[in-house]
Amino acid sequence: MPKLKTHSGAKKRFNLTKSGKVKRAHAYKSHILTKKTTKRGRRLRDVAYADVTNAATIKKMIPYK
Repeated sequence: MPKLKTHSGAKKRFNLTKSGKVKRAHAYKSHILTKKTTKRGRRLRDVAYADVTNAATIKKMIPYK
């Protein structure tokens, strides 16, 4: 069986937890933060998990993580 290539975009965006869940960051946290409330910025900092319907696809993209 040949080695699989890791998807470059996926490896920067996703991590796996010990239980196998796919960890992700929230969107809308990178720029134009002045118009967003402090409360909203704090909430976007929290950890989020990818939906189970997408988890299998993401795991295939990051086989060695």
